Amino acid sequence: MLYKSPRFAALLGTAVCSAMMSIYVAQSKSGPTTEKPAPKENQQARLTANDDKINALLSKLTLEEKIKMLHGVSSFNSGGVERLGIPELETSDGPHGVRFEHGRGWTAQKGVDDAGTYLPTNNTLASTWNPALGYAYGAVLGSEANYRGKDVILGPGINIIRAPLNGRNFEYLSEDPFLVSRMVVGYIKGVQDQGVSACVKHYAANNQEIHRNDIDVDMSERALREIYLPGFKAAVQEGGVNTLMGSYNKFRGTFATENAYLMNDILKKEWGFNGVVMSDWGSVHNTMNALRNGTDLEMGTDLVLAYQGTSQTSGSINKDKLSETVYDRFYLANPALEAVKKDPSLLPLVDDKVRRILRVMYATNMLDGAKRKAGAYNSKEHQATALKVAEEGIVLLKNDGNILPLKKTVKTVAVIGANATRENAMGGGSAQVKAKYEITPLQGLKNALGTKAKITYAPGYKVARGQQADAKLIAEAVAAAKAAEVAIVVGGWIHGFDYSVWDENAYDAESVDKPDMHMPFGQDELVKAVLKANPNTVVVLMGGGPIDVSAWAGQAKGIVEAWYPGMEGGNALAHILFGDVNPSGKLPLTFPVKLEDSPAHKLGEYPSTPGDPLKQFYKDDIFVGYRYFDTYKVAPQFAFGHGLSYTTFKYDKLTVTPGNQSATVKLTVTNTGKTAGAEVVQVYVHDDQAAVKRPEKELKGFDKVFLKPGESKTVTVNLDTNAFQYYDESKKQWVLEPGKFDVLVGSSSRDIRLTGNVTL
Repeated sequence: MLYKSPRFAALLGTAVCSAMMSIYVAQSKSGPTTEKPAPKENQQARLTANDDKINALLSKLTLEEKIKMLHGVSSFNSGGVERLGIPELETSDGPHGVRFEHGRGWTAQKGVDDAGTYLPTNNTLASTWNPALGYAYGAVLGSEANYRGKDVILGPGINIIRAPLNGRNFEYLSEDPFLVSRMVVGYIKGVQDQGVSACVKHYAANNQEIHRNDIDVDMSERALREIYLPGFKAAVQEGGVNTLMGSYNKFRGTFATENAYLMNDILKKEWGFNGVVMSDWGSVHNTMNALRNGTDLEMGTDLVLAYQGTSQTSGSINKDKLSETVYDRFYLANPALEAVKKDPSLLPLVDDKVRRILRVMYATNMLDGAKRKAGAYNSKEHQATALKVAEEGIVLLKNDGNILPLKKTVKTVAVIGANATRENAMGGGSAQVKAKYEITPLQGLKNALGTKAKITYAPGYKVARGQQADAKLIAEAVAAAKAAEVAIVVGGWIHGFDYSVWDENAYDAESVDKPDMHMPFGQDELVKAVLKANPNTVVVLMGGGPIDVSAWAGQAKGIVEAWYPGMEGGNALAHILFGDVNPSGKLPLTFPVKLEDSPAHKLGEYPSTPGDPLKQFYKDDIFVGYRYFDTYKVAPQFAFGHGLSYTTFKYDKLTVTPGNQSATVKLTVTNTGKTAGAEVVQVYVHDDQAAVKRPEKELKGFDKVFLKPGESKTVTVNLDTNAFQYYDESKKQWVLEPGKFDVLVGSSSRDIRLTGNVTL
């Protein structure tokens, strides 16, 4: 397990944001934040603006210098050419913060200020349903990467959340391709407007961690086009992303990173991607495939080679005597050099790769003496963004009897659960961040109440693999709950993976999947006991995805999903629990009642096809997440798009106006309660009659609207041609069949408030 993750090898070893927050606040006060349609011009065209200069530079490079630029020369750097003023390209994880500093090899550097802003994880960002926050989030990453001298930030991660057990779901956005597409564009532009390149990952079909290095994934072309590719297409064509990372798995028999259909045919030709395709760390397996099939930059680490013992190493390596010469053995290093010398017809392929790398360098202000705007590091503005994302991303799942918000007049509070004091920044694998500080849930509650109330704490359970309900710890928790007016249980998942050891308690982490959907360490028994002891108990869940809460959900009055809420997470949680902030988060994925209800598991082909652990065909096809639950009438525990508020919203006056293969949806939303709040208006489309089986409904638009008590606003959502199309496999193109479409508007996929229709 320890060395199965190539990234684990490296693991061992703004003023602009302030401006964006001002814009965000203005948008919050004025209403809709849905992004305007992308400009008609090709967002990738700017990358070719310096091609004349690049071609001139190419002519001066020797073959050896070109090859040096195509592979890593240290854990996170690819080769430069000092003779011509071409610097190394320096990358850094991760999706929600700039990773701590590494040396030339795989060791961590000491004495470096690399403790920065730890943003909430990407699933928390997606739960905001706020593209403006997506931009602000990306701007923090870009600014801090810039400050640290990084050229590429390795994020966002946008793989579809297909299976609840995937250990890396916390890094991803949603089960829905439309929500992914809207959030990823803001994130990428936020990063790249700071002069740093974003790297969208992992392309494609990387939907599980177990067997990720050898599993061969297949699916229908329709599922590929409708579910698994739209986010990447939006990243390229609307976000204008500069770099893209290939995934570890095979796709239809060929490793994805060197897959001609994915990289050449779709990404570069069909979508017009002009930037760099880089490998995940160690995901290249063949020199000729990489040269011919679209891999531009091979990244990896010396430690990977030492422990994988791959053929390219030409023998064993003493890990204590690793040096940069190891990198010459990469597939796109010496083997590629020898291949081109033997067959000069391969040279144009090398030139294209170098040209793409130089394009990214120009776009990232690395050449011709260009200067980037000044970055900032762990600034107050960045901390404010972390807080805001957490506040808007935390989801109120249940609130029977209005147990929430808690009254600040409360005198005694029992906080229960090991997650209440556990820090998360350094967990999860390559997504780890060294945080300047991290406010835990317990600390956040103490900050909120000060000396006004007595807070007692009981861990309730012990974090240890295989640990069942600890009777002594539960008894202590029950006693604390009985003695308090209110009990708050903070449980759920953990990362369990730090930078120095492989933790056997890893659940939400790279290279592992969860064993099941139940909370570990006997937490169900703890929650049931606390609920019995004190009915005024709120359960707070933390983690990267759905949890089976069926054992006690019926008895709990209040349930809150807090995800991994970042460095300000404890403060954000307290703000929600005590009503300083009205919750507005919505689930970006479905919570099944039980694991067997999830389509990937219902069809019995996760994590692999029975009888062959290396192959998997996606039998759930296009029916991922709510598309399956709603079409096949399977009741979820909590529906996609679900999230409660401390106020109420009225929807009325719906109109649906047809356009040229499009429609405009308008309605009025009114805050009918006594508290200011935000509502995410979700627009779904149902095809009344189609030649192929289509889902019951599909999200095709949304808008987050901020309203004062009694305030009404008109919400307008434009549905373009894409909102009504499906992919026709026989015609190999997108099709809009003439006919009637129902337009369903609501607060979740299971809470439809208004219905209209349009005939196209």
